[in-house]
This record gives sequence, C-alpha cells and structure tokens, in this order.
Amino acid sequence: MRERSRGPSREDSILRPLANPGTKYYVMVAIAGAVLVWFLLAWAWQLRHGLIVTGLADWGTSGGVPWGIYIGSFIWWVGISHGGILISAGVRLFKLKVFYPVARLAELLTIGALTIAGLFIIIDLGRPDRVVTSVLKSYTLTFQTSPLVWDLTVITLYFVLTATYMLLTLRHDIYALRRRLPSRFAPLYQLLAQGYQPEEDAKVSRMAWWLAFAVIILAPFLLHGGVIPWLFQLIASMPGWFSPIQAPTFLSIALTSAFGSVIIVAYIFRRVYDWEELLPDRVFSRMGSVLALVGLFFLWLQLQAIMTGAFAAPVGLLTATEAKMEDPVYWVAIGLVAAAVLYLGAQTIWHVLFSVKRVVIVAIIPVLATLFEKTLFIVEGLMHPLFNIYRTVPGSYSPTWVELSSIAGAVAMLVLFFAVVSKLIPIIEVEAEHEEKEE
Repeated sequence: MRERSRGPSREDSILRPLANPGTKYYVMVAIAGAVLVWFLLAWAWQLRHGLIVTGLADWGTSGGVPWGIYIGSFIWWVGISHGGILISAGVRLFKLKVFYPVARLAELLTIGALTIAGLFIIIDLGRPDRVVTSVLKSYTLTFQTSPLVWDLTVITLYFVLTATYMLLTLRHDIYALRRRLPSRFAPLYQLLAQGYQPEEDAKVSRMAWWLAFAVIILAPFLLHGGVIPWLFQLIASMPGWFSPIQAPTFLSIALTSAFGSVIIVAYIFRRVYDWEELLPDRVFSRMGSVLALVGLFFLWLQLQAIMTGAFAAPVGLLTATEAKMEDPVYWVAIGLVAAAVLYLGAQTIWHVLFSVKRVVIVAIIPVLATLFEKTLFIVEGLMHPLFNIYRTVPGSYSPTWVELSSIAGAVAMLVLFFAVVSKLIPIIEVEAEHEEKEE
C-alpha cells in the first residue's frame, strides 16, 4: 500500500483562507477599496450633474446613443453570472468530476456578478429613485409588454435560485467544520446552518440536483439564451439587433466570459493559498479546453451574423453590418478570442504546450474581448436604426472617465466580495464526493 505524505489535510487547506489575514490581504483590500471610492465619487458626480457627464445622449438634435458601456457591462456581467452557475450546476447534474473544486467559486461568482449587473441598471437610469418610481411602480402594468421588466424578473429569479442552491450545499460544510470555524462569526454560522441534521443530506442532495436541473434548463433556454436577448432581438426598428441568432450568440458570450472568469478567480486563490492539491493542473487544463470550445462557438456565430448581414442583405441590416465591420474595436475583439481559441485548442492537442500560467493569461483575453463586443453591439445597434427621422446631426459615442470608472469600480467590488466571503465561509466544498478516487 502506498504511504501517504503527512502534509496538511484537505480540511486544513480549505480552512486556510479563514485564518487571520496578513499584510498582503489588507493591501489588496485597501487598493480595491480605493478604486471603489473613486467609482463612488464618479457616480456622485453623475448624480449631481446628470447623465450629461457621460458619453450618452438621446436621439434627436443631440445625436449619440442613449445606451453605451453601462448596458454593455450589464449584459457582460449577467453573462458571467449565467455561465458561472451553469458550471456549478453541470458538476452536480452531469457529474463533471474535474470541475468539482471550482463549483462553489463559480456559484459565488454568479452571486457577485448578478449583483453588479443590477447595479449597472441603476447607474444607467440616472437616478436611483427611478427604480421605485419608474420600474416597481409600473411593474404590474409593464410585465407583459416590457422586455426590460422581463430582464429584471428573471435576474431576480436567478439570484434566488443561485443563493438557495449554494445555501443547501453550504449547510453541510458549516456543520462539518463547526468546531474549526472562526468563533467571532458563530452567529452567522448558526443562522446559515439553522436546524441542520446530518440525516437531511440525502434529501438536500436531491433538492440540489433538482435546482441544478432547473438552472440548466432556465439559463440556456430562458435567461441568457432567451429573455436577455429578447430585450434586443425583438426590436424590428434596429436591424443590427433584430435577429433570432442573438439568443445563441448571447449564450456563447456568456459561457466564454464565465469560463475565463472562473479560471482567473481559481488561479488567484490557488496562488495565494497554495492550493495546488485542491485546484490541480488538470482543472485548468480542462477548463481551458472548454473555453476553447465555447470560444469557437462564439466565433462561428459571429461569422454567421457577418455573412447574413453582408451578402445581399436588406439596406438597414447591410448598413449596420458594414458599420460594425469597419470598426476596429470589433476586429480587436474577434482577433483576441481567435488567438485564445488557437492557443487553448493547441494545448489541448499537444499537452507539452500546457502551462497553468499561460492558460490564465490567455483566459483574460476573451473576458476583455467579450466586454468590447457587447459594448459595440449596443452602440452600433443604436447608431444605425431603420428610420433616422429624429436625427439632424451624425451621432457618436465615446465613454467618458465617469463610465470607465464604473468598470474599474465593478471589478473592485467583485474583489472585495471575494475577499470578505473567503473569510466567512469555505469557498471549496468539504466533501470531494465527485472527485476521482485514488487507488
């Protein structure tokens, strides 16, 4: 029988982030906090002076577009959240053993990204009180006719499903580690594990399986493959948006950005807490291979859209397609995704090319590229409507420092979210029931 090394146990490694933080932790929190404060100051500037401080403008004599990087970021963050929970749900539903170590990280990414996506809606409204006076007040009147209200409804549903799903699996871990968790957070753990009994594990496992099944059905067919793109693809006066191909395109972008984001988050925790055993190389290798596959799917759908819009298309669609093809930002985004797909595909075939660091660096590329593409999708779609009866001057859009600050602030919020959560709960599940067993 092979003798096992006497290194730290699995539980010891999982509990490592919950220990007292060191200097590097406080430095990271301080930097993220400073960026967040900068964003809040920029938002306060916008609240004081109005949306005129952004690059946004209404249709009409002012030209420009009413939506820009705010709504592009909203779609991007929602996509990351949907793809993130699909990873976690797929682990349980299809027994994807290799992805088990990143399942809870993907769930946390979903919760954080969904919250940030909702914030971008509030920022774009101009005044936060409009959430009550314009959205909630008219909810019953607009629910059947407003794609935006559909968006808010399904995002809320998705948030509840994700939080419930994670709580079900978290209760067991809190109970199993109850004597080793920080005593200063005991009230929180008592609340999360309220009424837990070991006998409920089988029932909870079935409930989690059905929740995972619901997520797998809802996400690709109703949420990022349905309701979210309906907000755009049902508007016939916008030729650049009006197309049934938007649903699979949105889904491909969601999966591409989500797998890239999970790779980045997983590597950060692996590097900071020496989790080479909990997050082994094969996790990054397989995630890189899947990222190459979904990235290739994204490129194929972009090719379909370009061919449809550029070959003997109606005038409105042809104009919108030509404008997109003439924009260097679009080709930068496509080129970045293509480069990532080529490398990740090559390292899947020739494993000698594999390196965890290289996979992480390459994973950053499509995450940024999908943000560029979604913002350009919004801007170009609005700048080339079918009827220009209200425009007397050419429109244009360039994000200002206020809008760019929102991107930095959103990333800072996600960093702070993981920094806080990792000190409160185990971010890797205790039981490795889905992992491959050592012989």
